[in-house]
Amino acid sequence: MISRADDLADFSVAQRSWYGEAYPVYTLGSGPGVVVVHEVPGITPEVARFARRVAAEGFRVYLPSLFGEPGRPFSLPYVAEQISRACVRREFAVLAAKGSSPITHWLRALCRDAHAECGGPGVGALGMCLTGNFALALMVDESVMAPVLSQPSLPFPIDRERRAGLHLSEGDLACVRRRVKQDGVPVLGLRFTADRSCPSERFDTLRTELGAGFEAIEIDSGLFNPHGIVPWAHSVLTNDLIDEQGHPTHTALLRVLAFFRERLR
Repeated sequence: MISRADDLADFSVAQRSWYGEAYPVYTLGSGPGVVVVHEVPGITPEVARFARRVAAEGFRVYLPSLFGEPGRPFSLPYVAEQISRACVRREFAVLAAKGSSPITHWLRALCRDAHAECGGPGVGALGMCLTGNFALALMVDESVMAPVLSQPSLPFPIDRERRAGLHLSEGDLACVRRRVKQDGVPVLGLRFTADRSCPSERFDTLRTELGAGFEAIEIDSGLFNPHGIVPWAHSVLTNDLIDEQGHPTHTALLRVLAFFRERLR
């Protein structure tokens, strides 16, 4: 995909610091808070486009920049560069099947801050790709009322355990189960069916653990699928989004926006 750089000029940006770590956070819009955690390789123009769409629906978007160069266009060399860097950074535990990345503690603080600033019943939290499962870890904080996992890709699915893994400790998983089953907080997940980085076993685990509290949107990307989606499609809401009425990725986008409205208003 070829896109132009995005200067993000319509966003406000400020450094936010917790636990000795500081990252720039881009904000846009007004209304209930939604924390959007970008995918690899960073805040690309496509990620910014999605954030603008959420803000246009009447939400205040918080878009932290955890890696990459904000606004830089997507490219495969850029992706490879940022994945290799994430693999060696202590904030990201890319192979942990039963443990969350340390960066999720910082993100929980951001969720609490967003809730304090915006009010309402809570905030939305959406992760993508390498950060997709982070929305589960963020549910440990009571401020998160609308968690969305878009093509969650951690842990890297290099063996059977990791294909089914949730990148979540047993204690955090118990908290997530409690919030789903006792507090009525649902979880929304999205993936393409042929996406090897987000295998079906991962969603099977979510169904087993969360039951009816997990809503799965799985878009057919197998051979000869009716919409001609390529088998290597990965980013449901950004790079592989076809924003046209009737296309399954467009339908998925509308469901995410409706989920935020249902849960945060």
